[in-house]
Amino acid sequence: MLLYDLTSTYFESAPPFPEGDQRQFGYSRDKRSDCVQVVIALVVTPEGFPLAYEVLAGNTSDKTTLPTFLKKIEAQYGKARRIWVMDRGIPTEQDLEAMRQQTDPPVQYVVGTPKGQLSKLEEELLKLSWQQARPSVRVKLLSQDQELFVLVNSQARVSKERAIRRRKLKKLWARLKELKEQRPSYEALLMKLGAAKAQAGRVWSVVELSLPKAPPTKKARQQRVGDFNFALKKDKLREVFQREGRYVLRTNLKESDPAKVWQFYLQLVEVEEAFKNLKGDLAIRPIFHQVETRIQAQIFVCFLAYCLQITLRHQLRAKAPGLTVRQVLEKFGRMQMMDVHFPTTDERELVFVRYTQPEKDQQMLLAQMNWALPPQAPPRITAKGELENGYRPMTGQS
Repeated sequence: MLLYDLTSTYFESAPPFPEGDQRQFGYSRDKRSDCVQVVIALVVTPEGFPLAYEVLAGNTSDKTTLPTFLKKIEAQYGKARRIWVMDRGIPTEQDLEAMRQQTDPPVQYVVGTPKGQLSKLEEELLKLSWQQARPSVRVKLLSQDQELFVLVNSQARVSKERAIRRRKLKKLWARLKELKEQRPSYEALLMKLGAAKAQAGRVWSVVELSLPKAPPTKKARQQRVGDFNFALKKDKLREVFQREGRYVLRTNLKESDPAKVWQFYLQLVEVEEAFKNLKGDLAIRPIFHQVETRIQAQIFVCFLAYCLQITLRHQLRAKAPGLTVRQVLEKFGRMQMMDVHFPTTDERELVFVRYTQPEKDQQMLLAQMNWALPPQAPPRITAKGELENGYRPMTGQS
């Protein structure tokens, strides 16, 4: 099973760039559309171990990346039956059809679907009965052609979506009341309503507006408008209310248990966690480099750091499940390495490279993880300020 997703990272640099440079303006997951960026595609296992990554141009569309990665993984790791788990914005219908047609070896998938898919399948799904996947999760399974569609109803997601909808609707309602009291010009009103619509998102669909008639002349459109009215679309609100917490998955797996398909999809949180770590603890940004090869190098170093981080996390889960990777690094970060210089009577120096002895909690962790510290390095001796091998020692602590 492979989890596949994409993210973007932006730069503290501005165009123009050389022709063919990967730094481009595009859809920013960081809400920084004002900055150039690159897109990073990542494939990880359900345990979070990375298998491959790719740095793509910042204006790359998610829907164009999947065929390349299918070939890349097969070329790198050989042919095998693989299950690809992805978000709805990555595969196209042509990609899914090609995956269904391949049988040697079979390529299978679990992918989310847009909200509109629920409307198309609603009539047939209503005939089916719910199955309990978890205490707070119910599922339905619908077989159609070569695919299975799984309707998921999650109580936790209901609470989350309902809270978001109420917050946005409350904010939109307050803004409409404010505009009604301000009575701006017709042109200003349209602009402000457009900004409110962008902030409200899908919540805008449950509000009905009655605007005054557009003035016939430009001068008249710059005058204060008359009153305008707004009200809730109760039928639309009821429909949104009923669909909260529900989403549809599609797959070509021949599973009879829809709960298993749902659990496969939930594992996408691992690749999302990987992106969170890259942008957080591993500090993939800010990127100030101006040369493209150095940008590639920084992303590569961050990828290697993530490989080490996920390996340590896997070891901690088995032997010290109560600790996170960050906590372990903070504990051992208190240990210091230093050079200790002792002058001799013949104008030479003894140099001892020493690390501080572990504290009690560090000793307990070393024992739990079966780690052994390396032996202290043997001393070195200088001759007239120089080491015997010609290296000038560092002064002070390091």
